[in-house]
Amino acid sequence: MRGAVLHAPGDVRVEERDRPAIVEPTDAVIRVTAACICGSDLWPYRGIDTYDGPQPMGHEYVGVVEEIGDEVKDIKVGDFVVGSFFASDNTCEICRAGYQSRCVHKVPMGRFGTQAELLRVPLADGTLVATPGMPDADLVPSLLAASDVLGTGWFGAVAAEAGPGKTVAVVGDGAVGLLAVLAAKQLGAERIIAMSRHEPRQRLAREFGATDIVTERGAEGVARIKELTGGLGAHSVIEAVGTEESMMQAIRSTRPGGHVGYVGVTHGVDLPGGELFFSSVHLHGGPAPVRRFLPELVQLIWARKIEPGKVFDLELPLEEAAEGYRAMDERRAIKTLLRP
Repeated sequence: MRGAVLHAPGDVRVEERDRPAIVEPTDAVIRVTAACICGSDLWPYRGIDTYDGPQPMGHEYVGVVEEIGDEVKDIKVGDFVVGSFFASDNTCEICRAGYQSRCVHKVPMGRFGTQAELLRVPLADGTLVATPGMPDADLVPSLLAASDVLGTGWFGAVAAEAGPGKTVAVVGDGAVGLLAVLAAKQLGAERIIAMSRHEPRQRLAREFGATDIVTERGAEGVARIKELTGGLGAHSVIEAVGTEESMMQAIRSTRPGGHVGYVGVTHGVDLPGGELFFSSVHLHGGPAPVRRFLPELVQLIWARKIEPGKVFDLELPLEEAAEGYRAMDERRAIKTLLRP
C-alpha cells in the first residue's frame, strides 16, 4: 500500500509500505477515506523533534472497516469509523475517568502512520466510533477533524471551563485554536477573543463564534486582553500553540481564579514557579482524550449543527503529501486534508 514517510527534515515521500494486518484479536484494519496533516507533524518535519530512521506519518483518520479481530464485538466490517489519535481500551480506570489518551494500554496512532491507504487500529472497540451510516461526502472533512483537532480544541475549552457567562480567550490561530473557538461557542461562552494576526484565520474564527480579535502578542497581547476585560483578564484561556511564550501569554491573560486549558504540544516550556504561584490560576491540559468526546462530536456533525471541516483549506491526493507539508510549514494552509 501507499503511505507517507518522513526520511529527514523537510523530506516527506509517499512510497510503498507493508500492508497492515490483524496482529491482536482486538485489532481492526480500515481503508482510510481521508487523513490529514497536523500542526504537531511539523515538529519532526522541521527537525525539532528527533526520530530514528524513516518514520510513517500521520495520526488522524476516518475510514471503512475492512477486517476485524476475533475479539472485536462493537465495530463491524463495513462501518464508517472515526478514531482518536491514541488507541485506548476505554475500559480501564483511567479511561473511565475520561482520560483515554492516558489509558494504561494506550497506543499512539502515529506509530502506524495514518497518512496511508490502509491502517491497523489496535483496541478497535475502545478506539473507534462508528457513524450512524455511510456519511455524505461533505461530512467527511468534519468527521476527520473530530479525530484530533476538534476533540483537542474541545478538550481545551472544557479544561478552561468555558461556558455560559464566561469570557474565553484563545491563544493560537491554527486548526486547534480555531476549533477551540467553535467549542467555546458550543459550550455557551458569552464572549470569545481570538488572538490572530492572519486575516483568513480571523475570518474563520469569527465564523466559528469569535466576538473579538486581538492581533497583539506577548506583553502587548496580555495588555489588550486585560483592556477588554476591565483589567481582570479572561475567565477561561485556551493555549493551543505549545511554546513558552504562548503558555505565559495564556497564564498572564487569565484572571485570578480563572482557568487555562493547555493543549498545544509543548516544546521548551519552563514556567516560573513564583509567578505561577501568585497568579492563582488553574492549569489543566495535556494530550486530549478525544475518545471521551467523539460520540457527542460525531452526533453534532451528523446533525449538521457544527462544521469543523472548514479548517481544511487545502485538499490534496495522498501522493502530493509533500506539498501539503510545505504549505502548512510556510503557513499557506491552515490544515491539509489528504485523500488516499
